[in-house]
Amino acid sequence: MESLGRILVVEDEAFTRNLVAGALAGLGWSVESCGSIAAAMALIEVDEPNAVVCDLDLGEGPSGVDLCQRLARDYPWVGLVVLTAHTSPDLAVSSFDGLPDEVVYVVKSAVQSPEELSEAVTAAIGGRDRELVEVDLSAVIELSREQGDVLRLLAAAYSNAAIAQERGTTLRAAEAMVQRLFTALGIENSPAVNARVQAAAMWNSGRIVIR
Repeated sequence: MESLGRILVVEDEAFTRNLVAGALAGLGWSVESCGSIAAAMALIEVDEPNAVVCDLDLGEGPSGVDLCQRLARDYPWVGLVVLTAHTSPDLAVSSFDGLPDEVVYVVKSAVQSPEELSEAVTAAIGGRDRELVEVDLSAVIELSREQGDVLRLLAAAYSNAAIAQERGTTLRAAEAMVQRLFTALGIENSPAVNARVQAAAMWNSGRIVIR
């Protein structure tokens, strides 16, 4: 079977990277994969892929936002697909300064089949603007930018003291931020529920948007 085209999958989590790469390869794409921007740029220079599928949060260092911006500037013929857990990209990276207009934005929880992801890649290569953010609007929870940042830190297992240090505030102020966040998320103060664990699960649900 003739290849549909060449795709580079950039994802720092090995399990997800292999899952996405395998699914696309099974549909007829020629797929390379890696876990960092440095490795991605090396592969792009050699393999010249038709499209790049990347996560936004790539661990320490540059993010998927940085990668997309660089590719849009230096390799404008490469289709760009962002595959992320978050409806709002602000939640995935600590400092978000915008994605290129040509990015096809895909929320992982909205993808029902490998074929849908393949269609997103085809759309990106063809230069067609498309979003696969099929989130039930009745289930969406809106947060302020401050609350979104606190939620991101909670999901990364930061303590209140660490949140205070990260945000340059007092411990008491950080505790108040966390309590306001729980209220915004609808998490009740109950001994039967670990509010921090529940908040982290909601962070990964794809239901949070920044207003």
